[in-house]
Parts: sequence; C-alpha cells; structure tokens
Amino acid sequence: MPAPFDPDAAYDAFATWAAGRGTPLYPAQDESIMAIVSGENVILSTPTGTGKSLVAVGAHAVALAQGVRSYYTAPIKALVSEKFFDLVGIFGAENVGMVTGDSSVNPEAPIICATAEILANLALREGAETPVGQVVMDEFHFYAEPDRGWAWQVPILALPAVQFVLMSATLGDVDWLATDLSRRTGRETTVITGVDRPVPLSYSYATTPIQETVEELLQTQRAPVYIVHFSQLAAIERAQALSSIKVASREVRDEIAELIGGFRFTTAFGKTLSRLIRMGIGVHHAGMLPKYRRLVERLAQRGLLKVICGTDTLGVGINVPIRTVLLSALTKYDGIRMRQLTAREFHQIAGRAGRAGYDTAGTVVVQAPEHETENLKALAKIGDDPKKKRKFMRKRAPEGFVSWGEPSFEKLIAAEPERLTSQLRVTHAMVLNTIARGGDVFGTLRALLEDNHEPRAKQRELIRQALAIYRTLRTAGVVRQITDDTTGEVSIRLTVDLQPNFALNQPLSPFALAVYDLLDEESPSFALDVVSVTEAILDDPRPVLSAQKFVARGEAVQAMKAEGIEYEQRMELLEEVMHPKPLEGLLGEAFDTYRASQPWIGDFDIAPKSVVRDMYERAMSFGEYIAFYKLARSEGLVLRYLSDAYRTLRSTVPDELKNDDLLDLIEWLGELVRQTDSSVLDEWESLINPDAVLEALDDEQAVVPPAPRLLTSNPRAFRILVRNELFRRVSLAARDAFDELGELDAAAGFGADRWQAAMDDYYDVHDSVGIGPHARSAALLILEEDEKVAGPGLWRARQIFDDPAGDHDWGITAEIDLAASNEAGVAVVRVLAVDQL
Repeated sequence: MPAPFDPDAAYDAFATWAAGRGTPLYPAQDESIMAIVSGENVILSTPTGTGKSLVAVGAHAVALAQGVRSYYTAPIKALVSEKFFDLVGIFGAENVGMVTGDSSVNPEAPIICATAEILANLALREGAETPVGQVVMDEFHFYAEPDRGWAWQVPILALPAVQFVLMSATLGDVDWLATDLSRRTGRETTVITGVDRPVPLSYSYATTPIQETVEELLQTQRAPVYIVHFSQLAAIERAQALSSIKVASREVRDEIAELIGGFRFTTAFGKTLSRLIRMGIGVHHAGMLPKYRRLVERLAQRGLLKVICGTDTLGVGINVPIRTVLLSALTKYDGIRMRQLTAREFHQIAGRAGRAGYDTAGTVVVQAPEHETENLKALAKIGDDPKKKRKFMRKRAPEGFVSWGEPSFEKLIAAEPERLTSQLRVTHAMVLNTIARGGDVFGTLRALLEDNHEPRAKQRELIRQALAIYRTLRTAGVVRQITDDTTGEVSIRLTVDLQPNFALNQPLSPFALAVYDLLDEESPSFALDVVSVTEAILDDPRPVLSAQKFVARGEAVQAMKAEGIEYEQRMELLEEVMHPKPLEGLLGEAFDTYRASQPWIGDFDIAPKSVVRDMYERAMSFGEYIAFYKLARSEGLVLRYLSDAYRTLRSTVPDELKNDDLLDLIEWLGELVRQTDSSVLDEWESLINPDAVLEALDDEQAVVPPAPRLLTSNPRAFRILVRNELFRRVSLAARDAFDELGELDAAAGFGADRWQAAMDDYYDVHDSVGIGPHARSAALLILEEDEKVAGPGLWRARQIFDDPAGDHDWGITAEIDLAASNEAGVAVVRVLAVDQL
C-alpha cells in the first residue's frame, strides 16, 4: 500500500531537485509550489521569464506523488509537443502522454499534454467523473480569444473536483476568477501576481531610422534583437534591407556556416534565408517551413543570430533568448481593421526581452512612425534657422494611418492587461457531448449555460441556441426523449454511437466515408476523386485558394479578351470565377442528405477545393507549385495542409478502396512532404511509435535535423515522381510552352529550340497531344530500372505521347539520375530525345 502523501516532503523533494539542477526557486515559484502541495488552486500571473514552466513541472510532480492524473494544456499543438518532450526528459516516457486530436501517445499516462479543446470536450463528455485530478493551463489569456476561449472556460465549469493551476504573463485583474474557482472547487485559490521580473526591462522610443536604431543596439551589446513586424512581408523585407550592414563578426559567421553546412535549403525562400542566416540575420514567422523556423530558433538559442526579423509568433511559449525587442509599430491589422495594440498584446511581445539565465537586463524599443522619423531628420538638417523652420512642410502620415506615437507607448508601458472577457459558446458538439454523458441532461446543460462567466443576457442567448440545437437533434432522430409513465421523469438518449473526440479530429470523416461509396471505382479519375472528397473535409488553406482564384481570373481575362468580350461584361463574368472545386455538385447534394440524419455536423461545413489534386494534375514539385502561385511567404502553411491531407488519406480511406492508382498517389504525397521537410512527418511517426520518443529528444538538441531518407529508398513514390516530371513535359508540349520546356531541360542540352523542332516533327504526323487521365497512366510510361541498360546510377525512361489516333508511336526518351535525385529531394530527369519510336 503506497505511503500517504506528505506535503512537506513533496515540497522539500521538489525544491531540492530544482536547486540541484541550477534553478533554485524564486519567491513566486516557492509560493506557488507551497500552495500546490497544500491542495490549493493557483493563478500565476507573472511576467515572462519568471519561471512559470518550472511551477508546472512542480505541479505535475505533486500530482504524480499523489497518484492523480494531471493534464497540461496549451493553445497550439507545437507548444503541446514541445512540452511533451520536455516532460518526457524529466519524468520518463512511461509517465507522460500526449493527445492533440491528430496525435495520441501513451494516452493512459499519469501526465497528459493536450490542447485545451481536448480537455474541454472530455470534461463535457464525462463531467465530474472525468479521470483527472489536476489541470495546468498554460497561456491562460487565450480564455479571451473569440473563437477558442470556450475551451479554457469549460474545464473550470465542468470539473469541480480538480485542482487548477492557471498561468500566463498577461491576465490582468483575476480576483473575480479566484473567487469563482474557490466556489466551484471548494479549494482555496492563491493568486500570485505583480512580481518583479528577475531580468528587469528598460524602455525607449527610437526616432532614428530603423537601420540606425539596429546598428546602435548592436554596437551597445544589446543583441540579440528581435524586430517585431505585423506582416510577414514586412519582416522579410526588413531582413533583406539589414543585409547591407555588418550584423555578425567573421567568427560568428564562420561558426554559422559550419553548423548549417549539411542543411538542405530546398525552396526559393530557403535560398534567401540561407544567405541571411550566414550574415547573422534570422527570419521567423508562421508561414515558414517548420525546418526553417526551427533552424532559426536553434541558432538563436546558441546566440549566433544577432538580429531576427519576424512577426509576433515568438510570443507563445517558444524559448528563444532575446535581449532586445524592437517593435516596428504599435498598430496591427486584426483581420477586420487596423488598430492599436492592446495592453495584453504589447506586454506579451515586450515580455520576450531579457531571458533569465541568459541576460541581466532586457530592452524594449518602439520605433517611431516613419513620417515622424523623416520629419525629425529634416528638422535636424535645418538647424536653428527660423526662416527655414517657418517654411518647413511636415510630411504627413500615410492615408489610413492609425495614429500612435510616444504617448501611446508610455500609456501601454503603464497599462495593466485588460480584464479577461468570457467567450463561451454553445455548439452541436457541446450539446451532444453533454447528452452522451447521461444522467440529468437538462440539469447539466442548464448549470453549464446559467452558471458561467457570461453576463445574464448572453446566458439567455446561449440557452436559446442550445434549445434550437436540441430540437434539430430530436427532429433528425439523433436524440430521443423518453418520459417514464410511472414517475413522469424525462430522460434523453442518443440513438447513434459517437466516435471518441468526434468533434476534434477530422469531424467530417464519417461524411467522407459515406461519399467514397458514391464514387465510380472503374473511373480513370477515381483516385483523384477520392482525393477531392478528402480535401473537402480539410480546413481551407486560404492563401492558396486566393492565389488560385487570382491565377484563374487572370487566365479568364485573357480568354475573354481573345473572344472580344467588352470590359464591363468581363468584370461581371469575373465575379463567378473562383478557385477550382472538383465534385462541388456531388459533395453539396451528399452533404445536404447526410446533414438531415446527422445534424451535429451543423457546426461544420464542407469546403470543396483542389490543392493536392491541382499539384498532382499539374505534375509539379513543391517548389514549383510555390513559385507558380507565388506562395513563398506561405510555404509552411501549404506544407501543413499537404501533410494533413496525407494523414487523412492514410487513416480515413478504407483499405479496400485503395487501388494501385490511389496507393501510388498517397505514397507520392507522403514522399513529397517528407522530402520538403521531413520533420513534419518524422515527428508524427515518432510520436505514434513510443520507442522513438527518446531518439526524437536527442534530435531536438541538434541545430541541423537529420537528413530525410534517400528519395530512391521509396521506389513506389520515386516512380510517381519520375512519372510526374515526364508528364509535366508532356503537358507543356501540348501547350507549345517551349520556353518553359527549355528552362527545364536546357542544362541537359535540350533547350527551347530543340523542343520546338521535335514537336514540329510530331505535328507533321499527329494533330494534338493528349493530357487526359489515360495520357498520364502507367501504361504509357516504360521505366528501365536495370543499370546495365542506362548506366551506373541511372534509370532509362520512355514517356509515350497519347496521340489522337492511338498509335502511341512518339514520345520522350530520358534518363533519371538516382544520386542527383537523392541529393535534390526531387526526381532529376534529363531529356535525351523527343522522337518517333
């Protein structure tokens, strides 16, 4: 029988452990741990750099000693994953699990790292019986996020027996929250706030041009400098502008060059980033490939990047030592309008300056608006000449400028973060989860919707919404209401089985399964149609769809001009041109039918689109696709979408539907993602395999990640890459795009003129080149993989043209360089001839 929990012994053990690793407890940490071992709730609202992560570790250690399950929640999957690896290193792989909706590792472990939504849905489904005794909620200011804040509130409302540890640097007034927590849990709640930073901050307002500001910060030993921009384009442009000054010493540049020597910069942006990094300048924003962002973070952690130009993506939990934060503005576009930063946003960003263990002081600088800087510079040139001063015309702020200046800066420094505002909402998923719990459903829902943090008027609105949802569920027969004839008691039952976490991980997967059955398996487009159904249930990658619409409208304008359509009519017709939406009619009709029997999916909607299919049909590599649609600033988003599509295709499509064409396509997509950035899939696959967790921990310490596996080690996928490279040439030849063909093959001696001459000979015999499904089929590609035929390290290929007569007597002869393909991560094809068989 285990020994009873001893609070004093638990406190002493943890304090000794922390001191032994060189991180003795600060007073705020000490107070937090004492409250936790005493069974109290803790609200820890202290500045960035005051060691909240160590308090979280202490809370998990106490829960482990008590034998209760502890949940750690964070707002983003990347932070959940990072914390998972940290805790595995401290508590061991057997004691730590992770659940994020699309990853589940050791889910029965005593310590679980999860997104907030996972815990919220678990709390709704199981209520007070949820098997959790402690919850540590990091970045708790997300409680006030309009779209996601409900997930931070629901556990507080639904888990009365839990000990809560709520942490953030920017919570504002929390006395009301402490009172509410104590009432609900029956525990005392300790609030720890207003603590002095162990690394003090100094603030200044810079009126020199930003390049001069940066040079001064470098000269006064206040680097690393993180320059905060509120658009990705501005961050990249700033980094390139700073390449004209000396940022890092020769020794530092040499060290960087040595460390990144084996790193594969595979995209056009990667080439730009490589040049900047070698100068000691980093770029960091959410649109970058994960491998690029991680490389910048690793180099910054070693103090090698003296300047990082980025957005505010470093504001959520990424531990990068920054001595100075330089804000390029105090306004941002929030998706609706341009506005000044809130106090919470400002302090979240400013708090990144000065990290304990790295710095003794931190600096926050705000750059004056450009027109103000230019006016001051012009006045300085004028000097004391009163006549010139009278004639001086000040440069005005640009049109649409939201005013801010030094008074705004001073006000933000002094301002406390705004009070958290409740963002509770009611959805089909919330109602269904509550019904699935059983018991007094009406009572449970009433308590949830009346005893929360919303004002009374909003509570009434939530109740009306819940009743409307309940009626749709009853009308559809998904819910049945039963009245006991003897007692008159009313009970509510579901008539369908809900999958675990049905509202989290691809909630429309059951719909996709139903639609797969409607497709014609004998159709030559079956594999691509399965892809289109799958893409319709994924979140929209908005930058891609916008770029597709822009390209489609450009092509439509050219076609309409060629037809002689007048300008006004062209503009009218253009409104109807959208991004490609394969199977839109079929999917729309099927969704309406499905929703009638499964109304819980009313929280969601299908979104027909073509990204994977578009890339495959255009036979493009990742880099070519990014260049074609001009998506360099969003390549990370594109890759995440492709990896989501790959995982969904693997896990959602039944094996019996995976014919050879579809298996080929899935393998191609997986290899394309892996060769672009292997970290996206390697991390996912290592998490699926718990034995690989410790090995992944070792990789986390490396500056340069392991190289992806050899491209040719996956023969099935490599053959598809070869086929796509050859079919791309067929497609270009069909459009007489000889300049593009020349760009592809000039290095092999097959330039635009040779391509045009060869196709002229073809057109003497045939009228056109087919590019339909049959044209790209495996039947028209002959691959000789025997090196005795093509030579050492080479394959020989013959891509046959699909001519209108069906003679199949012309085609492309090419060789495939295996070693070069492995080096480049794409199939390297050299055209030898385009001629008659």
